[in-house]
Amino acid sequence: MLRNYLTIAWRTMLKSKGYSTLNILGLAIGMAVALLIGLWAYNEYSYDRFLPDYQQLYQVRRNFNSNGDTLNFTTTSLKLADALRRQIPEIQYVAESEYTRPHGLKVGEKKLYLPGKITGSDFLKMFQYPLLQGNAGEVLKDPYSIVLTEDAAKALFGMTDAVGKTVRFDNSHDLKVTGILKNLPANSSFQFKYLVPFSYEDATDSNIRAERTGGFGGNGYEVFVKLKPGIAYAQVAPKIRGIEWTEKNNTNAMLSAVVFQPLSRWHLYSNYENGKDNGGFIDYVHLFTLIGILVLLIACINFVNLTTARSEKRAKEVGVRKAIGSERKDLVLQFLTESALLTFIAFFIALIFVQIALVPFNTLTGGRIGIPFSSGTFWGMAIGCVFITAIAAGSRPAFYLSAFQAVKVLKGATRPGKTAALPRQILVVLQFSCSIALIISTIIVYQQIRYARERPTGYSIDRLMMTYANDDLQHGFTGMRNELLQKGIVESITTATSPATEIYWHSDVDRWPGKRAGETIEMGAMYVSDDYFKTLNIPMQQGRAYTNSADTLNVIFNETAIRRMRIKDPVNQLVTFQGQQLRIIGVAKDALMVSPFAPADPTIFLYDYHPQSILMYRLSRHLATSDALTRLTAIFNKYNPAYPYTYAFADQEYAAKFKLEELVGTLSGIFAGLAIFISCLGLFGLAAYVAEQRTKEIGIRKVLGASISGLWLMLSKDFIVLVGISCLVASPVTFYFLRHWLQQYSYRIDIGIGVFVLASGLALLITLATISFQAIRAAIANPTKSLRSE
Repeated sequence: MLRNYLTIAWRTMLKSKGYSTLNILGLAIGMAVALLIGLWAYNEYSYDRFLPDYQQLYQVRRNFNSNGDTLNFTTTSLKLADALRRQIPEIQYVAESEYTRPHGLKVGEKKLYLPGKITGSDFLKMFQYPLLQGNAGEVLKDPYSIVLTEDAAKALFGMTDAVGKTVRFDNSHDLKVTGILKNLPANSSFQFKYLVPFSYEDATDSNIRAERTGGFGGNGYEVFVKLKPGIAYAQVAPKIRGIEWTEKNNTNAMLSAVVFQPLSRWHLYSNYENGKDNGGFIDYVHLFTLIGILVLLIACINFVNLTTARSEKRAKEVGVRKAIGSERKDLVLQFLTESALLTFIAFFIALIFVQIALVPFNTLTGGRIGIPFSSGTFWGMAIGCVFITAIAAGSRPAFYLSAFQAVKVLKGATRPGKTAALPRQILVVLQFSCSIALIISTIIVYQQIRYARERPTGYSIDRLMMTYANDDLQHGFTGMRNELLQKGIVESITTATSPATEIYWHSDVDRWPGKRAGETIEMGAMYVSDDYFKTLNIPMQQGRAYTNSADTLNVIFNETAIRRMRIKDPVNQLVTFQGQQLRIIGVAKDALMVSPFAPADPTIFLYDYHPQSILMYRLSRHLATSDALTRLTAIFNKYNPAYPYTYAFADQEYAAKFKLEELVGTLSGIFAGLAIFISCLGLFGLAAYVAEQRTKEIGIRKVLGASISGLWLMLSKDFIVLVGISCLVASPVTFYFLRHWLQQYSYRIDIGIGVFVLASGLALLITLATISFQAIRAAIANPTKSLRSE
């Protein structure tokens, strides 16, 4: 029986090649989009879940009560890490860490800057990345040890066994290679090339030792924990919130509450609201999953419309089958088999489309996804989804066609009335409503990106460069600065503890004039050296910038910080920061250092005449960038011969802040284009069907003098009306959801009526272009051919 169904299905498909092609192509594109998005979404959900016991791994975070608003930070203190070890017996391991950043690695004449992590000795017991050589419990015990990944080991030692060899670290100490890690997978939240034990910092940096015995308010580190087997977070949550802060006078500590975020949520839930992780990249995963479903739905609607529209072609077949004894269930199975055949053909074409699209898609998203052809799970899920799609696309045609009455269809009474087209019209409206909604969404996303790009930054990022400064660069900074200025390579140069496009450290001001009882303000904080405001071109709104070493007891705030503290005449007012009394000498203009979509962070700028960890310098406007880079490389190599010259341009770093929104806009545009294309395939087929059905009517009208334009309008107006209704349906629905999406941005556009007019006009133009071919073709046909049988 099944073989018979398949044979008939194949013959039917070959008999109607044009409509079958439209059906298969539409389904293939819809399934390709859904499959591509599905693979991408699965990859995003899979982050870090390959690690053993990932359910027991957490990052320590802190909720900070800022005048009733709960702010969440990943920065914690070394003292907190030690307190968790001592006070919470349910915790199996604790690892304190510096944030991942590049350090200099040198072996002989090979000099590299690679991103790495300085972390606690239990790190690899917690995060069980596969070790190719070495033991997880031993490799980080020695303070002067280093664990390399495969790639880092090959880059430094070639094919020679690296274990037991030494690596010069930041040109300060020799570290012994004690282990080799397998390269980290792309779906790992950590992306480092080596690990150095935190005991190295304890042994070499007196400031670290001081911070361990200092306060809970010294928040500048990451802390990770692993709970013991069988212990749930709910069991330790009350205890960690109740950790006894010993500094009773430390506002920062007293207003902080410790919370853990599970490893499985790091990648997707980065946004905290009222102390809970309730959003982040997961919102975009949901968004594109919905888009994938909508595009597939549009393709299924094509199938339904084209099949039911051509019902008259199959009516006599149904009548004959029923007359010779076929039951309705047999006919339903026959039509569902046809649907399944078309869907499976479309699926294999979709696999080809996806394979072709993977390279540009991975380039666009920065991912490394692929089709897991060897996975039985993939094939099981894929075939299951194909069957579901086949049933979804084929159910209505199957039940609609099988419901024809044998007596009526054999007498020729099969011409449908006006109401028979109503379900098809509703589906067309639904189809185009989804497509128009995607067009509107794409336009709004790009408008929001452009709006933020045009926002004044408050400082100049043009020709501004940044370089991480190791000890050699900091020690030789004065000589290097003078040479760069004397030779006219840079216009100005400075250092700070944060780059121009980030704020690495947040803290609170202890006291200020007019502070209310219990009030606190968490703000960005950084140490800067001479010419900081000059180099970044940040104007002073009041007072002056730093001038010399006598300013170490002075302080500068930005405008937002002064507004938050409600200080009316800030210059010469006294504030207390981390127990030290400082005098305000200036108020700097707000600068967008964190997010171009949010207000400027309140920021305190502290002065230290010693060079800091980030060099910032503005290239001379009289030098071409390529020439400047050549000369900079020579001078940096002179003062830092142990490591290669590395740099970043501030404008590129700032532009990277739009990466996610640009990705959303680009993908939305691509999927909107595919959705409208699939919709137009269906519209093209329906227009051809309508023209075919009304061939004789068109012939009679032409004989009676109807014009080509009049016939074109007659054939087109119904479709134009349907697309017009789709515009009216899509606009308010899209407005509601886009307004909600824009709420996440403090700096956002207002949605105007123009975007809906533009999208509607574009949809109508595409519709006219699609149906005009069939309409004009029918209108200019020779009427004698269609009337010859009359």
